[in-house]
Parts: sequence; structure tokens; C-alpha cells
Amino acid sequence: MNILSLWHYITMPVFIFILLPLNCPVSASDSNETYVLGKATRDGIGKFYMGREISKVMGHLGASWLERPKREQEERTDLLIKGLDLNPDDKVADIGSGSGYFSFRMAKLVPQGKVYAVDISPQMIGIVRSKMAQQKVTNIEPVQSTISQTKLSPNSIDAALIVDAYHEFSHPLEMATSILESLKPGGKLVLIEYRLEDPNVPIKLLHKMTEKQAKKEMKVAGFKWEKTLKMLPQQHFMIFRKPT
Repeated sequence: MNILSLWHYITMPVFIFILLPLNCPVSASDSNETYVLGKATRDGIGKFYMGREISKVMGHLGASWLERPKREQEERTDLLIKGLDLNPDDKVADIGSGSGYFSFRMAKLVPQGKVYAVDISPQMIGIVRSKMAQQKVTNIEPVQSTISQTKLSPNSIDAALIVDAYHEFSHPLEMATSILESLKPGGKLVLIEYRLEDPNVPIKLLHKMTEKQAKKEMKVAGFKWEKTLKMLPQQHFMIFRKPT
């Protein structure tokens, strides 16, 4: 991993801490049968879901990290995009789209379809809009979500993609349920998370997830696990389906 990569994971908590109160408030009302409040670790928010502490989030100050030149080489994002197996007329949601790194790459694969770039950050939405204008891309639609809703219409998309963002959702059950509702029957969710099982993946623990944990959380939301692909060097490529 290069110096830039290390810089991200060392300094990320600094600017996350500033953004957290705006995007992911934690209050006593969050402590219920679904979520438990506890002592926050350095990289977490002190809110636990199914035994997992939810991590702090990366805000718009991390956009340059998402767009770093060596990302494709480090993460093999080219293989990730190919593995999505999209049809030209598919409607796809990039959940937690950030700067639109994957949104713009998917847009090329669905020329008769559409990509919904869904993000909670108005700054990230602004970055996507600016890039759309610069690149003259017309089949991306930015959507500003809330902490618990995608703001997508029910049964409207063929596929959803979440790349290294689900572990940051302050309301993971609600968001996963909202994604399920937005998918057409039989639609797929592709969940990408760094492998917690692999100690050699140089990512902070709360920014990684085991396959077992992901399956458990998606099952509660109503998804059915289909398969996990193994072609990425550091991440799980997990495919879930909405029941028909």
C-alpha cells in the first residue's frame, strides 16, 4: 500500500469526527432492541448492531482518496465492475456513491439504463453533479438520501451496489430494508466490504467485515445470500437477492 493509502487510514478519523454529528447523530433514542449504545472506540460511534460497532463515516474531505489514481490497481475495481454483470438497460443504485467513482463507470455499462448516485452528503452530491456536467453524462441521477432511507421508489431498480460504505451506516437495518424495497423482485444487492477475516488487509478493524456478519445482517433485512465471489485482492464480493 502506498503512502497515500496509509495517510487515509491514519488521518481519516480526524475529519470524520468533525462530520459525524451532522450526518450520524447518536442519542439515547438509538438504544433499543435493534441498536445498543456503549463506549465508543477510537474509530467507532459507540452504537452497536448485531454485535458490531458502527464505524465513523468518511465525508466529502475524503473524495480525493476515492478518486486516487492507484485505486484500480490496489482494489482491482476493473474486476469489480465486470463482476456486476449489468445489462445495458438496467437501473442501478450506487449506495453511498461518494464522488461517483463507481457511478460513472457503471453508467458506461447501462447506456439505455440509469445509475442512481445515492449519498447522504450534499457535498458529495455536488461533486457528482459537477462531474456529470464536465463529462456530459446524462444517465446518472444524483439522489440525496437520509440516514435511514435511500429515497428511491419501491420496486424501481434492478441492482444496488454498496462499496466499503455499509459498515458506516448509522441505521444499517433501516437502510438495508429501504434498499430491499427499492429493488425489483429478484433484484440483486452487491455488497463489497474489506475482509475482516484476513489480518493482512491493512484496513482498520471497524472498516472491515466478515462474510458471516454481512450474511447475518442482510438476512435480517430480508435478503437471500446467493454467492460470494473471490476475485478481489482485499474485499468480499457478496451477492444477495430480493426474494421473488
